[in-house]
Order: sequence, then structure tokens, then C-alpha cells
Amino acid sequence: MENLKENERIDDLEYKGLKIIQNIEGFCFGIDSILLADFAKEIKRNSRVIDLGAGTGIIGILLCAKTEISHMVGVEIQEEVYDIAKRNVKLNKLEEKFTLININIKELGKRQEIGKFDAIVTNPPYKKDNTGIQNENEKKLISRHEITANLEDFIRISSQLLKDKKDLYMVHRPDRLVDIIALLRKYKLEPKKLKLVYPKLEKEPNLILIKATKNAKPFLKVEKPLYVYKENGEYTDEILKIYGREK
Repeated sequence: MENLKENERIDDLEYKGLKIIQNIEGFCFGIDSILLADFAKEIKRNSRVIDLGAGTGIIGILLCAKTEISHMVGVEIQEEVYDIAKRNVKLNKLEEKFTLININIKELGKRQEIGKFDAIVTNPPYKKDNTGIQNENEKKLISRHEITANLEDFIRISSQLLKDKKDLYMVHRPDRLVDIIALLRKYKLEPKKLKLVYPKLEKEPNLILIKATKNAKPFLKVEKPLYVYKENGEYTDEILKIYGREK
């Protein structure tokens, strides 16, 4: 069993025996990461994939289990979070398949990685810097607010890293959808698929999942919505299926 540091715990992902270490005082993964990994599970066999803002590695670890990708690269700026991600890769015996890099995503353009990836996944900070209630915990602040890189940085770098006609998968908030589409097109990433996620039937959507393809022709498919909870507070059948817990 992995030696845990203070304020850490190991959570069972309840999927193919996967587990993940989390710092309970840091930014723990949410359902958005689970949904993004499922949304991107169509990534083709033998693809080389990169996760921009990998956090503790949750999305990459799930994709290694859900797909037949050849290699996953995770980029995480926070050294402490990067250290947890490295231990999560080891915990799940993915050292030969999952590489981690501890840098700001904006530095990727200076490396020999331009145009070398078949797919990108990203769960970037949702909030613009200096907006909303800022959490005092620095790790949570960096994870939630555009402090070290903003939405345009994530999309610009994605366009640089992707091969032609290859795909970006992103989870974000509905209120940023106009910004997302405008920036995607600015950097030659054509929105191809959109799914809205609702907490419950009568609620407004609180997440969007979007796929964009580099240098593709315009055509956007809006998929049927995804509802997370039933009226009684239980997960819907679709969410249970994503978690691998079909009834």
C-alpha cells in the first residue's frame, strides 16, 4: 500500500480496481473529471494523448483503463499535486504508459511536442481570475481560477500540440460556452460535439462537454442531455453506467 502523507487518503474509483490518492485539503476531483474521461473514451486505439492541467491524474488514469491508447502525458504546474499524480500512476501500475511533466502548459510550446498528439483532454480552471469567491487555499485557487493560464492559453496550446484533424475534449461551464467556441475557431479547432450536463431534470445545466477537431469542416452535433441525479437524489442509470455500476 502506498505510504500516505498527512491529510491524504486513497479513494476507490470503483472501476477496474483503480484507486487514487487525494489530499483532502487540496482540490479533490469531481464528477466533471469522470464525465470527461467517459466523453473522451472514443479516442482511437494507439493514440498519443495529453492531459493539460492533469491534477492528480484522474482523467489520464481512467482513459488508460477505458481505451487502448498507446501513451498518456499529463501536464501539471503545481509541484505538490504533480507529486500525488506520480504516486497515483505508480499505485495503478501505469508507469510504462503514463508520463507526467511538472510545468506550466504555456511552456509546452517551447518543447519538441508541437503537432505530435492524437488527442487532448482538459478540465481547465472554470473561473476568470479575480471573479467569484476566491478560496484561500492556494491549491484550490489555482485549480479553479485562471491564475497560471487562462482559457485562451489552454485552447491555443491545444491547437499547437494536436496533429491535423485530431481532437480536443474539454469540460467547462455553460456560461463560458460563447468564449469557448469563439476561441476554438480562432485557433482552427472546429466544435464538433456538445453535451450539456444537468444536476437534475428541473435544474439548469452546470457543465458542458465539448469536442473540437483541428482544421475540420463546420458541423456541430448537440447530443442528448445528461442528467446526474433522479428526483429521489440517486444517480441516474446513465451515470451509474459511467461509473460501471449498472443495476
